Amino acid sequence: MSIIGKTGEDGFAFTIAYIGIGANLGDARGNVADALERLQRLPGCTLMAASSLYRTAPIDSSGDDYINAVARIATTLDAEALLQALHGIEQAHGRERPYRNAPRTLDLDLLLYGDRQIASPTLTVPHPRMTERAFVLVPLLEIAPAIHIPGKGAAQQYAAAVAGQGIGPII
Repeated sequence: MSIIGKTGEDGFAFTIAYIGIGANLGDARGNVADALERLQRLPGCTLMAASSLYRTAPIDSSGDDYINAVARIATTLDAEALLQALHGIEQAHGRERPYRNAPRTLDLDLLLYGDRQIASPTLTVPHPRMTERAFVLVPLLEIAPAIHIPGKGAAQQYAAAVAGQGIGPII
């Protein structure tokens, strides 16, 4: 369900984007919930859907389990501006990047931006590892079961390969 260059009822062009959300430091569940609220309030963005929350074990890292979700937004921001806004939300939660895959108070990843494939020095879309991670695919498929990943095909075809990764819904 990628929409790019569509015009809403208010006459503004918008793009459908998907954001991966994760946290495993501090009040991880509260941080994910706050990130969803901040996405809704972000100028130029409308939160259209959010997955359930999921608990996952860290991959290629250590620390507490992660709380993960995926959000679908409609945005009038271009991809780079959206990425900067996501970094601002992370910074509001004290996000630090001491090393790759370090535990984090909040992580927001731009997974998909309409049908675009982007490879810039600061942004790669679709997110390069999204098809390898249950913590992305399971919540993404919950809110968009028929979604296609630009350049890769149906997201559903990658689900079996990540089925062994520990993930469970939070009730």
